[in-house]
Amino acid sequence: MPSKPAPIKKAGKKEPAKKEEAAEPEAAPAPAEEAAPAPVEEVAPAPAEGEAAPAPAAEAAPADAAAPAAEETPEAPAEAAAPAAEGSPEAPADAPAPAAEEAAPAAEEGAPAAESEAPAEAAAPAAEGSPEAPADAPAPAAEEGAPAAESEAPAEGEAAPEEPKAPTPPPPPPKEPTSAPLELFVEDKNDTSVAIIWSQPEVIGAAGLDGYAIEVCKEGTEDWKAVNEDLQKSCRYVIKNQVTGDRLKIRVVAVNEGGRSPPVTLPEPVLVKEVADRPKVRLPRFLRQRYVVHVGDKINLTIPFTGKPKPVVSWLKNGEALDTKRVNIRSTDRDSILFIRAAERDDSGVYEMCVKVEDFEDKASLILQIVELPGPPDSVKIADTWGFNVALEWTPPKDNGNTEITGYLVQKADKKTGDWFTVLDHYHRLNATISDLIMGNTYKFRVFTENKCGLSEDPTMTKEEATILKTDIDYKPPEYKERDFTEAPKFTTNLSDRAATIGYSTKLLCSVRGSPKPKIQWLKNQMIIGDDPRYRQICVQGICSLEIRKPGNFDGGVYTCKAKNTLGEAIVSCKLEVKQPINPDADKNAESK
Repeated sequence: MPSKPAPIKKAGKKEPAKKEEAAEPEAAPAPAEEAAPAPVEEVAPAPAEGEAAPAPAAEAAPADAAAPAAEETPEAPAEAAAPAAEGSPEAPADAPAPAAEEAAPAAEEGAPAAESEAPAEAAAPAAEGSPEAPADAPAPAAEEGAPAAESEAPAEGEAAPEEPKAPTPPPPPPKEPTSAPLELFVEDKNDTSVAIIWSQPEVIGAAGLDGYAIEVCKEGTEDWKAVNEDLQKSCRYVIKNQVTGDRLKIRVVAVNEGGRSPPVTLPEPVLVKEVADRPKVRLPRFLRQRYVVHVGDKINLTIPFTGKPKPVVSWLKNGEALDTKRVNIRSTDRDSILFIRAAERDDSGVYEMCVKVEDFEDKASLILQIVELPGPPDSVKIADTWGFNVALEWTPPKDNGNTEITGYLVQKADKKTGDWFTVLDHYHRLNATISDLIMGNTYKFRVFTENKCGLSEDPTMTKEEATILKTDIDYKPPEYKERDFTEAPKFTTNLSDRAATIGYSTKLLCSVRGSPKPKIQWLKNQMIIGDDPRYRQICVQGICSLEIRKPGNFDGGVYTCKAKNTLGEAIVSCKLEVKQPINPDADKNAESK
């Protein structure tokens, strides 16, 4: 087998020098036969694997002659003739054509070299328009040579080339709605509105998010209506102007250019009603213990509470309904008042207050105790009598006044006088011993009961009496030694110096003791006064006094009191000064009188 000839280089890849030589014969084209000096062996391409065998030497000569013409246009490489060759019925659409086969049609038709100078791309449209050419045949070479075909006129006998159209851009992907919003729940509510809150969708997409539509419908229907005219931008909305007591189903839909997202709906219908605060009874401190009231007193107890909306208040007494004829109940939004005009023993008991808001409730209890004076002891008796003592015993009262007994009061009375005297007070035992009774007297005893209200109105008296008997006693009076009370006079209070005013009486005082009774004697300037009527001498129970009536200028001096008895005597002295009055006229008037 002959060796495979070397492959022919493509016209577009030849050296630049050959391109310049090919540009000269444009003015005078030569016949195709003269343009092929190369031997057949040099131009015959070696068939590639899977390609058809090369054409005979006779057919290859014209292809070589057309090579310079193809090289004259530097803008169009030789590969641009591929569409024309593909349009031939002899060439398969999927087989690459060598350069010799591309130029063969031009050589067979005997077209002048000038026609071959036209770009090979000009033949591409005609070849594509051929019914034999497949519509989906690739034409990369024709597209590359399009600028050269626009600059030159088409060859004679060929159709005018069509301008290539720009590729149509692919259609944009369709816009899709977002995913459903998340975490829808009720934030707050009252009697006319419901506040809801939610989170934005997990998937938003390229179309973005325009807002949210909030829709409601009543329970039992499917008539969903939007409550917001414009799309809501934030994730919180207050549904207003609703009817109290309605149950609403609520849902939220996210909206964008792709449409509405799947809705997120509350799991349960919402009752349009004020949110309930748990009720709480605020029982005052003084009612947390037993509340004691006397019979006949007025009872007015105010018990505050909290809760929202207004709680329903109910009262029970000992687990049963209240008697509204005896007890009045008045309740407001904040407290409840228990009122009894005049308390009776039957009003005592355990009162329970209950406040309820929807399914929540709170209770508080208070113990009301109506008390009164107790009854007397059931019985009192004398258990024993000995010496100066009496033993008493008694039993508790049948009526304790609805409270505990705090003690007993025991009294005694002598039969001779009948006067009662308290022996024991606040005594807690049911027996007692009464002592220090008088011998020979007969006694009665009585006992009162005591509680918080006081003593019982009536006592219980012993039926029998207790007599303290006399006993045989040998009494010997003690022997007393007579005491000697004799004593010499002694002044216990001395005389004090005094100053007197002329015309105004004055007194001198002292005290003395002594046994036997001493004799008193007054002296003036060592002279015995005696029975002078200007002086008055008095001595009573040891108190000695000397009154000087309206003293004059000569009554001043030293006065002495002397006490004397059989055992001795005692003396005490003082000085008296008589002064002139401040108003001399008054002195004259006094002397004239």
